[in-house]
Amino acid sequence: MRDIEAVLFDYGGVLTTPVKASIDSWLAADSIVPESFSTVLRAWMSRDAVTGTPVHRLETGELSIADFEVLLAEELRTVDGSAVVPEGILGRLFAKMQPDPLMFALVEELRATGLKVGLLSNSWGNTYPRARIDALLDPVVISGEVSLRKPDAAIYELALDRVGVPADRVLFIDDAEPNILGARASGLQAHLHADHLSTRAALAELVRDLNPHPQGVTA
Repeated sequence: MRDIEAVLFDYGGVLTTPVKASIDSWLAADSIVPESFSTVLRAWMSRDAVTGTPVHRLETGELSIADFEVLLAEELRTVDGSAVVPEGILGRLFAKMQPDPLMFALVEELRATGLKVGLLSNSWGNTYPRARIDALLDPVVISGEVSLRKPDAAIYELALDRVGVPADRVLFIDDAEPNILGARASGLQAHLHADHLSTRAALAELVRDLNPHPQGVTA
């Protein structure tokens, strides 16, 4: 009687606190000119690049974390003109990103309704709480471990094969629009995540047993 049989979640920015907040904290702590980071990020995230950008190659595991950090540091500018220390950049960038307890509670509620719930994430070498997600999510598809990345069709196909549910019965949740469009192009239903309450409300329209407004949750 459900409109979906499985949900696939992105990790950073969906099951965690906002990535932007962590990035902003890192930029301030390292005295990096924000525009220098946003400029290189736009270029390296572009789908129109003829060859794989450093971000693309990092996400698939082709480029090591250390090599990526060197390349990124070379593109950044600091307020006082000093060089950016490459070692540990990604650790500092993600330092303030933490698992969101409301979203993890939502995952547990979805599992309790009988839905299959999995993870489909592009990794920047950031660490995952593996014991927690491996116990709660199945499948766990992380780009660097499978040498594929969103929004390429192959990674959605791999996740669908592992979850064992037809594409049109799977809802994919991500905070990046290109990944949402890639999922829809592969036949999945998709929801662009903004916050816990709006994502819960969207899920409640598809999962009859899910409470859209759990008691005590206001944000």
